[in-house]
Amino acid sequence: MRRPDAEDQIVVPATPVAPRVARRWVMRVAAGAGVGGAANQVAELLTGELVANTVVHGPSDADVTVRVMLLGHVLRVEVHDEGHGRPVLRRTDPTAPNGRGLALVDALSTSWGTTSDADGTLVWFEVDVDA
Repeated sequence: MRRPDAEDQIVVPATPVAPRVARRWVMRVAAGAGVGGAANQVAELLTGELVANTVVHGPSDADVTVRVMLLGHVLRVEVHDEGHGRPVLRRTDPTAPNGRGLALVDALSTSWGTTSDADGTLVWFEVDVDA
């Protein structure tokens, strides 16, 4: 991966307020890097979904690290927790009360992926800032 044009990260406890804190922070960092409009809104939404997944499915006593990078015309957001679960893209029934987070990431991002290692699980997505 090339060197980012802009980069920042925040660490938040895995609590119910973490998705809101992370969403607002990503929105501010992206705007500060010159990313606005739909790309900023998509990054805000998808960050909230990924952080919510870590709060629900990751270790409750751990932190969540959110990292934002601007790589040319691509905004990349990474969410890392200390859990070792592997996120799975599911197609849920329209009336299901939850389970749409990764489907939103899949539908709205330019690309996304996940990796796991001894330190935990990282889920990332990219948004084209020219879109």
